[in-house]
Amino acid sequence: CAVLVCVENQSKEITQAVEHAHKTNQCNGNSVSQIDDVGAGDQGLMFGYATDESDTYMPMTAVFSHAITSRLSECRKKAIIPWLRPDGKSQVTVEYQHDISLNGQSPEPGEGALIPLRVHTIVVSVQTDPGIPLEEIRRVIKSVVIEPAIPSKYLDENTIFHIQPSGSFVVGGPQSDSGLTGRKIIVDTYGGWGAHGGGCFSGKDYTKVDRSGAYAARWIALSLVYAGLCRRCLIQLSYAIGIAEPLAININTYGTSVHPSSYLLNIIKRNFELTPTAIVQQLDLKKPIYLKTATFGHFKPGFNWEIPKKLHL
Repeated sequence: CAVLVCVENQSKEITQAVEHAHKTNQCNGNSVSQIDDVGAGDQGLMFGYATDESDTYMPMTAVFSHAITSRLSECRKKAIIPWLRPDGKSQVTVEYQHDISLNGQSPEPGEGALIPLRVHTIVVSVQTDPGIPLEEIRRVIKSVVIEPAIPSKYLDENTIFHIQPSGSFVVGGPQSDSGLTGRKIIVDTYGGWGAHGGGCFSGKDYTKVDRSGAYAARWIALSLVYAGLCRRCLIQLSYAIGIAEPLAININTYGTSVHPSSYLLNIIKRNFELTPTAIVQQLDLKKPIYLKTATFGHFKPGFNWEIPKKLHL
């Protein structure tokens, strides 16, 4: 196992496109191209999602999975479980009920809001010291990690636990398998809910809209749900390299809003400036904030994109 550091300069053509971006404004009904100081660092689609099923406006499946891995980390660092090692992961399946009560009023019916009923299945795999009996691992992880992390009202006698399903897990990290950069895009976002444009976050600076655009899209979705304009929201942004403004903005409220998409899109356009320059300024992306995004997801309290914006309706 070894760590190789090989950092090279970005293509000058990409740099030129980013630093001499074009921004389109309307003037007397005509599109006028102006120079903006930062353009999108690549083309692509970015998505942001929010749901009122949890206090953080995140899917409960992701909330519970991060709660388990956070508790694993705490138990290792504080030596609460002395035989834990750093590698590990979790997965939580939740049984939901769909609330379609607004479908009669919504101009765009959909599958409705989500109400979590119970935890169906929990999977936990964790690296341990050698020689720890499998039954002890399963007993301790359930009682010391899972039960404190998951509210008891969501656990019942039918909840299925798959703890250490592979058996022995002693060799971990990059010695065991290839690296993670760019390979945990669902863990970093919404645990499979919403949508994903395919671009990873980690390893990219704020000019890469794979990262900054996704943060902005989450900010928009969160702000709309927080304001009560909808109960679930998926925002899609589309960018092109060297172009400052998004090419398109789409919204899906899953039938949880009494307002048409055109009304909500106008609110977005009035309240959010979505050029890379504006996103960087509003979300403080030049600050050294990225270490906290390396674990437990990018959408959690402590970041500007997790603070709902007061909307002018």
